[in-house]
Amino acid sequence: MTHELTIAGPTLEEVERARTTLNGVVDVTPMESSHYLSRVLGQPVFMKCENLQRTGSYKIRGAYNRISSLSDDEKARGVVAASAGNHAQGVAFAARELGIPATIFMPIGVALPKLAATRDYGADVVLRGHTVAEPLKAAAEHAERTGAVYIPPFDHPDVVAGQGTLGLEVLDQVPDLATVVVPIGGGGLISGMASVLKQRAAALGREIRVIGVQAVNAAAYPVSLAAGAPTEITISPTIADGIAVSKPGKLNFAIIKDTVDDVVTVDDDDIARAMLVLLERAKLVVEPAGAVGVAAILTGKVRATGPTVVMLSGGNIDPLIMERVISHGLAASERYLKLRIPLPDRPGQLARTSEIVAAQNANVVEVLHTRHGTGLAISQVELELHIETRGPEHAEQVLGALRAEGYEPRVDF
Repeated sequence: MTHELTIAGPTLEEVERARTTLNGVVDVTPMESSHYLSRVLGQPVFMKCENLQRTGSYKIRGAYNRISSLSDDEKARGVVAASAGNHAQGVAFAARELGIPATIFMPIGVALPKLAATRDYGADVVLRGHTVAEPLKAAAEHAERTGAVYIPPFDHPDVVAGQGTLGLEVLDQVPDLATVVVPIGGGGLISGMASVLKQRAAALGREIRVIGVQAVNAAAYPVSLAAGAPTEITISPTIADGIAVSKPGKLNFAIIKDTVDDVVTVDDDDIARAMLVLLERAKLVVEPAGAVGVAAILTGKVRATGPTVVMLSGGNIDPLIMERVISHGLAASERYLKLRIPLPDRPGQLARTSEIVAAQNANVVEVLHTRHGTGLAISQVELELHIETRGPEHAEQVLGALRAEGYEPRVDF
């Protein structure tokens, strides 16, 4: 039995119009199957690779759809936005394609690759403040002073409809979709996709589950859904800066409370491990915010029956941050250990510990030998070993071998 579904979000017709608007502007990004994630979940898992989209994220969809809908007078006045990354690049690219001047306010500490990309797309970039709040205020003042049209990152019907085109693409690529796992920041992506998927499912007389994922240190939606209204939270530091939004959008919240089946959270260790899995298993570079769906699958937060699509929403990451995240992910997976080992201050101890580690087929990456460690006796030195292992079992095997020989290793990470 089929029926129509009435929700606060865009209609299927509005999203179809957005897809026509975006035709030739955005890429239909690949849908890749993952044997590894399928084994973890126990269901077929596919990855929608918006990390391979133009500008490196899905944000171009909503930005272009919104800017293209402006009147000639509004276009002549130009557009303004505030962002620390993906939205900035989406607005800058869309404005350039449409021949519209764009001013983007970004925080002073924004990652250099994101700053350079936004400027390369032709926007006038103004650095202001050290948090996203200050550029947001500056963008609002600029709009009031100059008449430029402010382009919001998520809380606008045209933006939601643009992001909703991903729902149409996902159904084209995986027609028997049963579950979709989507990152949530302000809620633009998941509200657009859920609008489409729930309306299509109702028309087809079947169910499609929509699961949202937030970083635990920036999880405004669980609090807001419990309160029944958008609620502002205090954000703690997180590597998933792309979804670190302190308060849901009003429109987005109205859609999500009616269409999203569950919202789960993952921590930074989970996210770092997910990024490492994507690099090693799928050969995909995905930014932390774009990897939270994979983290939710790996940690058992997702329960699904049938074909499941996980959204990889972006791939814009500073190489220096990537280096740190990889190291963190290896440590979180217990594939990289830093050991501190007190040793008697006599010849041969360094060689002996190295022999023990080598006998367990672990690789020593770095060695530091010091007499100045905290808590050492006068007759002791401290050996710091950085070791690569194959995982938790192998790490415990190395530690067990050292303990069996009378050493007392302490794991720092």
